Amino acid sequence: MTFRFRHLLASAALAALVAASPASAKTFRIAVGDGPGGTQEELGKAFIAALEEKSGGAHSGKLFLSGQLGDEQATVNDAAMGTLDMSILAINNVTPFSPTVGVLTLPYVILSVDEAEAITQGEIGQELVDNTVRDAGVRIIGWAYSGFRVLTNSKQPVETVDDLQGLVIRVPPNEIMIETYRSWGVDPTPLPWNETFTALQMKVVDGQDNPYMTNYAMKFDEVQSHITNIRSIFSIEPLVVSEQVFQGLSPDEQQMVLDAGKEATTHSGQFLREKESEIAATLAERGMKIVEPADGEAEFIERATTAVWPKFYDSVGGVEQVNKVLAALGRDPVE
Repeated sequence: MTFRFRHLLASAALAALVAASPASAKTFRIAVGDGPGGTQEELGKAFIAALEEKSGGAHSGKLFLSGQLGDEQATVNDAAMGTLDMSILAINNVTPFSPTVGVLTLPYVILSVDEAEAITQGEIGQELVDNTVRDAGVRIIGWAYSGFRVLTNSKQPVETVDDLQGLVIRVPPNEIMIETYRSWGVDPTPLPWNETFTALQMKVVDGQDNPYMTNYAMKFDEVQSHITNIRSIFSIEPLVVSEQVFQGLSPDEQQMVLDAGKEATTHSGQFLREKESEIAATLAERGMKIVEPADGEAEFIERATTAVWPKFYDSVGGVEQVNKVLAALGRDPVE
């Protein structure tokens, strides 16, 4: 067989392979802030599996874990510009770009995974999706439910507000979360997510708050020894797609993406319910000491709700929007 004939055969085989693949086939690049083993990765894996099934394998995704594609807020900018396809990130890192989603991070608004699902998957959730498209140029297509952001630190058990005094606590660069700690008498240290582990390791900060699943995924047990089960913020972590990328898809492809996001969202709630207690037990086995706040967390709740909520009514859509959320959860309105 001559070289020319072999070359022609190879070219024909390549042409047949290309012809068999849809021209629009795409592997979406998906940034993930957390490391392996947490709810962000689990949401991403569920989304990819559902998308592959719905598209007959034409579309897929690749996860880039542990902030490989930049810190979480940077990925919102990149997606808005169309240079990144998708990102999975904490909702507080969307808030600077679309302030109304901040209603989900007001302390003690969401008190369970059931409430998180009810709000994000209902009318209010759709309003937040629409607002985020308008404000930030990204579209929320799925939600990860990660549990309450429990407080960790390397120094001492924290059961009361007084126990917090003197500790240096890292918080995300998010005004609502900063003001929550200030209401407890702490001047927190805002740090980007990708700097947090090193800051804890080097003792620049003493503690931070994140869900059990995130503490496990990020191996914070290596640099933290105490956990307090505060329940001020239930961590919700959306999967966002660049609106430029989304609008570049055909209507059928858009629907596949949306449907895959819904399936992944359902899976996330199930995953949290099945795994959170197991992960907490694993962290305890690794030496982390877990305590409950004193008096049912009453002082934490009183200080945060009275001091923080009114400061942010305007930015999250007004007191009417907060009351709409509370009504959807069967709770009394505020005045």
